[in-house]
Amino acid sequence: MPHYLIQFFFMKQAYKNITCCILFILSIFLTAVAQNSDNKVRIIMIGAHPDDCDDDGGGTAALFAQMGYAVKFVSVTNGDAGHQLIGGVELAKKRFAEAQEAGKRLGVVYDVLDNHDGQLMPTLEVRLQVIKKIREWNADVVIAPRPNDYHPDHRYTGVLVQDAAYMVSVPNVAPETPALKKNPVFLYFQDRFQRPNPFRPDIAVDITSVFDKKIAGLDAHVSQMYDWLPWIGHYAEKVPKDKNERIKWLAETRKVPISTAVRTALEKWYGKEKAAQVKNAEAFEICEYGAQPDEAEIKRLFPMLGK
Repeated sequence: MPHYLIQFFFMKQAYKNITCCILFILSIFLTAVAQNSDNKVRIIMIGAHPDDCDDDGGGTAALFAQMGYAVKFVSVTNGDAGHQLIGGVELAKKRFAEAQEAGKRLGVVYDVLDNHDGQLMPTLEVRLQVIKKIREWNADVVIAPRPNDYHPDHRYTGVLVQDAAYMVSVPNVAPETPALKKNPVFLYFQDRFQRPNPFRPDIAVDITSVFDKKIAGLDAHVSQMYDWLPWIGHYAEKVPKDKNERIKWLAETRKVPISTAVRTALEKWYGKEKAAQVKNAEAFEICEYGAQPDEAEIKRLFPMLGK
């Protein structure tokens, strides 16, 4: 082949490669613009085990998803210890599959990190995993457990998210994942624990209209709702055999009574008349370590309030 043809061939190939690179970069830019142009809030809920986010925030997540908002659940452990008959890799695979099904039913993305259930520690390695997940999702709102709970995995998940709260905006920490331009609002899931301080419901969301959807999400976690939790809680004999009866039973047993404090928060956000009609609610406490929203910002972040 003549020299000029060889040269032409390589120049043509070089131009083709450059064009492909430009188009690739342009597509990333346009995608980013498209994602940010709708100004919709991005929410990430972080729990210790597959099913934790569903239990504590599944209704709120379903409401966000219904409104077209991006929601992600993250389980910090793979759940490989939570069963009386199976464990290890077999259980981890089962719980991952259950989480994916729950995600489909709720309309959320469900990530499961590969850390052992029952062995979670608030190490730097896991903290970096949490930081990356929050950054990758470009989260506006992060919800996690408080660091006081009966289960060490729950406690340490709370600590890990607290430790990530400031660091998600620090560029030199986990630099391979771009830092967030602004610190998200960090919230705690509701819990029943009184010491060292009781849960404070700063935000209360009416989930009555999506309670059935929340239960459908929990129903996907078969190994937990119908096997492990009844066994460890010594009420396995009460679990119905029939699928439809199971769902009814699950709805009754997972229903959280609305406390006086939560009812007061509902009245603040929905008004007294609407609050009186709420049958099911989820509440959240604002963590001091993230952005501190005023009432207008809370309404922007939770557009379902008052509706």
